[in-house]
Amino acid sequence: MAEEKPTAATTNEIGKFRLLSDKPDTIAKYRDAATISQKVLAEIEKAAVDGASIVNLCNQGDKLLEEECQKVYNNKAKKVTKGIAFPTTISPADIVTPYSPLASDAEEAAKTLKAGQLAKIQLGVHIDGFPAIVGSTIIVPGASGEAPAPTDAQANVLLATHYCTELFLRLLLPPSVNTAGAAAAEGEKKEERKPYSAIQINSFLKKVCETYSVNLVESTTTYQFERNEIEAKKRIVLNAAEGVKSEGTADVQEAWGVEIAVSAGSGKTKTLDLRPTLLRKTGTTFMLKRTTSKQTLTEVKEKFGAFPFSLRQLSDERTAKMGVLECVRGNLLRQYDVLGEKDGSEVARVFSTILITKNGVQKITGPTKSLLETAGTVSDRKITDEEIIKILEIPLNKNKPKAKKK
Repeated sequence: MAEEKPTAATTNEIGKFRLLSDKPDTIAKYRDAATISQKVLAEIEKAAVDGASIVNLCNQGDKLLEEECQKVYNNKAKKVTKGIAFPTTISPADIVTPYSPLASDAEEAAKTLKAGQLAKIQLGVHIDGFPAIVGSTIIVPGASGEAPAPTDAQANVLLATHYCTELFLRLLLPPSVNTAGAAAAEGEKKEERKPYSAIQINSFLKKVCETYSVNLVESTTTYQFERNEIEAKKRIVLNAAEGVKSEGTADVQEAWGVEIAVSAGSGKTKTLDLRPTLLRKTGTTFMLKRTTSKQTLTEVKEKFGAFPFSLRQLSDERTAKMGVLECVRGNLLRQYDVLGEKDGSEVARVFSTILITKNGVQKITGPTKSLLETAGTVSDRKITDEEIIKILEIPLNKNKPKAKKK
């Protein structure tokens, strides 16, 4: 079962993303954003050890993201916007969604990582509005950096997350992209399959989870990316809650943010008693009354545009906590509640940014270390479904033809 490592999109792919941008350097910007995100993820993973402060790790990650962004695209004659597309978040154990506590909230600021627990890290940057977000799950090592062996439950949830991700990427391949089979004989018409529906995708992924006695986290959503937008109209919802629907299918010349979250427990979520600190601007208009609200919204527009942000990133954290209240009530800002696994079980989550070209899927971000390696050999469970095994063996990209000898 082949695993596709994150790779930078090759420069000869540039120009194929007509649906995203007519500019020829679109994929280069995605690639450069991905390089920064991967580099900072690796640094935060090193620092995420027993006793590490979650809020300090988030601040460290954001600082590194900003510093790395300042090193690229500095041509004064051609100004390019760049910055954080998703603030650094650390979600330990049963916390499902990205978590970013504030230093001004004493109780939450005191939260630290504990050796042996699962921790989800997510962050990302954009170059000229083209975002590359990455998320991984680690087993928190001791203060010395030595990682403990996973429990049986952790190994199973990590394995399921890995194979669900690899399977999902292959199910997203558009029917027009054939990365596996030989070309049809001359004059022979090859029947093109239909795109996999959200129902079919869910069915396949649930079979993987059943193998490892785990569950997909409800309403985990994979969105199409567009310029300055990480939640475009197209979306695929996994284990959808009532009233939540998928819309559209993946196609060539598109970018997607692929998210897989798997629980060792029920997969059901509940809202935790933790401050929601992640928000993003909506397209709604509303006349604000309070000065602090107006100031906060102005700062959000100038610094983040439509990308998510943490209250940590605003100039005055305490003022911001007050300023966003009216903005949220007026639906000018969308607030991301902090969700946890309903039964308290641990959760693994992975986020990959992909680019779909006529040659296949380019996975430009992903975990720095394979979850297969993190899971080790503790679990003896194996995928036996022949159809799933065959899909997992499909390469994500077409093999490049070998150069002819002169």
